[in-house]
Amino acid sequence: MLASITTVYVSAPRRQTRCWLSTGPQPGPSWFAKDNNAETAMHRQCSLDLTDPTGSNRNRPRKMPPSRARRFLIQGLLAALLGVAGRAPIVAATPVLPPVVDPASQEHHVGKVILVELVTPDLAAAKRFYAGLFGWTYRDMQADGTGYAEALLDGRPVAGLVQRQVPAGEHRQPAWLTFIAAHDVDATTQLAVQHGAKVLFEPHSLPDRGREAVVADPQGAVFAVLDSGSGDPPDLLAEPGEWIWSSLITRDPDTDAAFYQTLFDYEVFELPAADGAQHLMLASDNYARASANSLPANRPNIHPYWLNFVRVADTVKMTAQVVALGGRVLVEPRVDRHGGKVAVVADPLGAPFGLLEWPDTQSKEVPQ
Repeated sequence: MLASITTVYVSAPRRQTRCWLSTGPQPGPSWFAKDNNAETAMHRQCSLDLTDPTGSNRNRPRKMPPSRARRFLIQGLLAALLGVAGRAPIVAATPVLPPVVDPASQEHHVGKVILVELVTPDLAAAKRFYAGLFGWTYRDMQADGTGYAEALLDGRPVAGLVQRQVPAGEHRQPAWLTFIAAHDVDATTQLAVQHGAKVLFEPHSLPDRGREAVVADPQGAVFAVLDSGSGDPPDLLAEPGEWIWSSLITRDPDTDAAFYQTLFDYEVFELPAADGAQHLMLASDNYARASANSLPANRPNIHPYWLNFVRVADTVKMTAQVVALGGRVLVEPRVDRHGGKVAVVADPLGAPFGLLEWPDTQSKEVPQ
């Protein structure tokens, strides 16, 4: 990804299902309440039965039909969380990056977040922080002359960290870049452009990694599409220290969810949200993948972005550890209305991410 990421700071009828909301801690934290509360979305359960087994005391989310995404003029692209210095050419020397899955798998899950990579100006400082926080270890390499570290948890790949120096006189905030699995990166990228997106880095192939591209959605949120050459990670519950959820924070969740539905064939469900906010669940392969949420009511002008969450055993303790290691708390730990305790924090260089408690008894799988 070095050719691209080093510049980023960053219709057949559907099967009909019946869905309702389960209780207890649920997937899908979002940072959208008036007080910057980080809420956890409710897990949807689906049944093909004609009778509703939940009874009349539960609310069902409304399934959102596919809709045509409106085009938005992307101004000040990547201001706030991500910065881009323009479209970078692919260099002649192709960098070699680690595979997404090692050993390789035969699994492919279109729409799944399969990789998250940090772009930071101080790789050594970032490594110290995340090692102290999550116990990550690292496999270091030089890729295309740029420092890169593959983060490991108990020997399993969990993330990538790449160093990118900020040019003198410029201000760019470090950020985690979200990679979403695609079957055909070229076709997905072309479809994204047709529906109002902007290509930041054209599709290109990297040894071991696969084929990828970086895109800004119609409202400016940056993400990457990736056809992994080693297959996708299995749909297993993340362990503490691994990524467990991703939330899109955006001005128009309805339109943006339709955009991503077009690209990845998501099932989209609208869940109850307070004070006029929207909270939409994105799912594929009968598995909850991500959520699309309204921008905070008290900060409507911030740039749309993807926010990724790491599973932790104790959000309060981990938030205190973030501060002890030099990071900041952006949203204090709290229990949302569904029982999940979440927080939003930033590492010492400013890259934001979330912390989410998750009990072993809960699953993101959608029952048939």
